[in-house]
Amino acid sequence: MVVYHTDMDQTPKTRRNFLSDAALATGLLWSGCNRARAPEEPTSGPADVTLRIGSVLVDIAKDHTISTIGYNGASPGPLIRLREGVPVTVDLFNETDTPELVHWHGQIVPVAVDGAEEEKSLFVPPHGKLRYRLTPQPSGARFVHTHVMPMSDLTRGTYSGQFGFVYIEPKVNPGQYDQELFLATHEWEPFYTTEEEEDEEEGAVKKPPQKDEKPNGWEIGYQRFTINGKCLGFGDPVRVKEGQRVLFHFLNASATENIQLALPGHQFQVVAIDGNAVPHPQLVDVLELGTAERIDAVVEMKNPGVWILGTPKDDDRKNGMGIVVEYANKSGAPRWVKPQKKPWDYSIFGESRPVPNPDEVIPLAFGKINGGAGGFNHWTVNGKEYDAKAEPRVLHKGRRYRLIFDNQTDDAHPVHLHRNSFELTNVYGKSTAGVLKDVVLVKGFKKIEVDVTPAMEGLTLFHCHQQLHMDYGFKLLFNVV
Repeated sequence: MVVYHTDMDQTPKTRRNFLSDAALATGLLWSGCNRARAPEEPTSGPADVTLRIGSVLVDIAKDHTISTIGYNGASPGPLIRLREGVPVTVDLFNETDTPELVHWHGQIVPVAVDGAEEEKSLFVPPHGKLRYRLTPQPSGARFVHTHVMPMSDLTRGTYSGQFGFVYIEPKVNPGQYDQELFLATHEWEPFYTTEEEEDEEEGAVKKPPQKDEKPNGWEIGYQRFTINGKCLGFGDPVRVKEGQRVLFHFLNASATENIQLALPGHQFQVVAIDGNAVPHPQLVDVLELGTAERIDAVVEMKNPGVWILGTPKDDDRKNGMGIVVEYANKSGAPRWVKPQKKPWDYSIFGESRPVPNPDEVIPLAFGKINGGAGGFNHWTVNGKEYDAKAEPRVLHKGRRYRLIFDNQTDDAHPVHLHRNSFELTNVYGKSTAGVLKDVVLVKGFKKIEVDVTPAMEGLTLFHCHQQLHMDYGFKLLFNVV
């Protein structure tokens, strides 16, 4: 159920009140007469969650402050804890001069509040207010972020500080633990570069230059890297005790970067991916998260010392991508030991059982049109860039669809389907079942197959979560009827 009303009052009252956690500020862009409609039943009284978008200063390192747009005066925004199936009233305030839009990533919600312009979701106008009700679902680690398309403006969209964890309390905790931590990665001070991202995975395929083909267009680089808004060595360490079981919730809140994380001398027991418990928790040395992916992992603290939890990429770690993990009664310089390279494999967390046959198979081939020197690359799905005027592909609620993600480029694509979770059924030729996700990272020149059964009617956006790819064509719209 969705209930909403808008209000242009620029001096709203605030409230900090949801489950003892300060709520996060988000926004939804103003879509005028074409916005999605919901039953107009305004609610009275205070909101359960107040989300405020505005200017923030983020002290990411000594004598280094970032000016950006964030939520509730911070970046990342404060953790929002919700209860599955318990409706909440949300107040959105936009204190900026431009319309804003926020996506409740990973939640199954109506289009009106999903926060995507392509779906004609509700927007928050500049210096305006929007109130609605939503029912949080499903349980697990979700997040909230802007869904503005910044195009060439590297100060807006997911390049900014508009992101934060949303945790929907599960009925059963994903493993016993003594301490729970939420860690979100993000990069700052983006710039245009001609250098392409290197795929460090062994056996990665690189496309050879084609005759008469334009050279690659702009890519994005970053000056600074952070975990929870702090560069490595700045801010408080993660403090643990020997013998503890620590549940880490990781979020890759990057605009464009797929990342790896390791904690020398320790292993991660992965218990959930994208908020969904995996059928077979497994121990791994290195985590890999595409843009917008989440991983929940339990770490047994049994190697006392002072360690660096960070990226194996030396340059990125030196520029901040890491956090110190400090055992009680231990001191000294934090240690880093480079992990061995090993391909990330979603299928190890799944089951070997067969999956039901789909009612329909939908191939989705990813293509690239090089932009040339000084230009932007363009991206296609089944040979076409996103066209807002095109009729959406119709899906029927309750039918099982098999989507074949066929990456015909040498870039890795973290692809996301709004308002649904999908089940991995084949990963690079290996059958699997039971792993539910809303983002999956498809490596260059490889295929992943997923099954989805839409449960809620309305427009549903599919796109690459790499901001530059999404901005320049990598989107497709479905309509569930």
